[in-house]
Amino acid sequence: MTEPTPFGATDGKTHLAYELLTTSALSSSTPVRLDRVDVKDARTRQVIGSLSGRALAEAANPVGDPLSGADGYTPPPPVPTPTVIQGSQQWVIWLDLTLDHGRAAPEVLEHHLSGAILTASGPSAFEETVQATPTARTAPLNLNAPVLPGTWYASESCCGNTHHRRGLAPINGRFGVPQRFAIDWYRVGEQGQAWEGDPAQLTSYLSYRQPVAAAAGGRVVEVQDAIPDNPPPHTPPVPPIEDTVGNHVTLEVAPGRYLLYGHLEAGSLKVREGDCVEPGQVLGLIGNSGNSTTPHLHFQVMTTAEFFPTDSPPFTLQRFRVLGQVEPRIWDDNLGLQPTGVLPITPSPYEGPHRAQYPLDREVLEF
Repeated sequence: MTEPTPFGATDGKTHLAYELLTTSALSSSTPVRLDRVDVKDARTRQVIGSLSGRALAEAANPVGDPLSGADGYTPPPPVPTPTVIQGSQQWVIWLDLTLDHGRAAPEVLEHHLSGAILTASGPSAFEETVQATPTARTAPLNLNAPVLPGTWYASESCCGNTHHRRGLAPINGRFGVPQRFAIDWYRVGEQGQAWEGDPAQLTSYLSYRQPVAAAAGGRVVEVQDAIPDNPPPHTPPVPPIEDTVGNHVTLEVAPGRYLLYGHLEAGSLKVREGDCVEPGQVLGLIGNSGNSTTPHLHFQVMTTAEFFPTDSPPFTLQRFRVLGQVEPRIWDDNLGLQPTGVLPITPSPYEGPHRAQYPLDREVLEF
């Protein structure tokens, strides 16, 4: 569903994040037990990543299965092992590979699947090598911060079990993962607070009405305005698909590369379609419009000017400092439901300055 693109992250490793769709063409009465998935360098046949046992079970699900344990507080139900694909089912395998620092990503990946067909007379072992997949040779966009200087919490970033990373979307008859590398940004105060006062008031959130800035020079290709903010802290009804990211600005910054700024405040947008902007130019203010429960900036790179359908390639940020991390999954749906607005920030093994890297999920950064 995408061209896997190697990118450097704050852990100092090279990552590849993409998906493998597997379809059982057997009858509905004949399941397949999938025991192992090896990702190999197609040239050397060297294994660069493997999934088996519980790790495979947690990285595979039938198409259409809901995200489980999404709030980070409700434990997900136990994942059944081994992984059994019923006949006539299609499953998605979420591949998040890491390579040690300095190790180049293969030019072509291939996937070796092994397991057994569970026939009435007993299991019949199989091994298949499928889907030779070229990796991208073009480096990800290296961007300025999409927000003004300060402390910010990067939520729903890659590469875990989040609705961005695992948001499989069927659009116009094709599957895609349109938010694979999107990040939700929240302003953090000196005491580690994301809100203070009454969480039912928009103005209690430090992100609310914070300026967003052009992370690269480019041309404004889409603007949507006039969608009212949702009242926090409870999840609003899902809006029509065209209003998913609420009031937003889309910049074209390179051929086939667009920056999306979503959930902005109505009436705060400072640019119009056709405008050319410079890096750092203020585009509007953070709001709570569209599919948003508490104020934050939804930011990502896209391959089209529209959010649906699009692909979500990785990007890196030029300069920032990691201050810490947040262990539980706190995002816009549960941020305002916490006992206090103070984030449980703990030390990170990756604290310190970073250049040209992608922030991993739930890191707290200083720009």
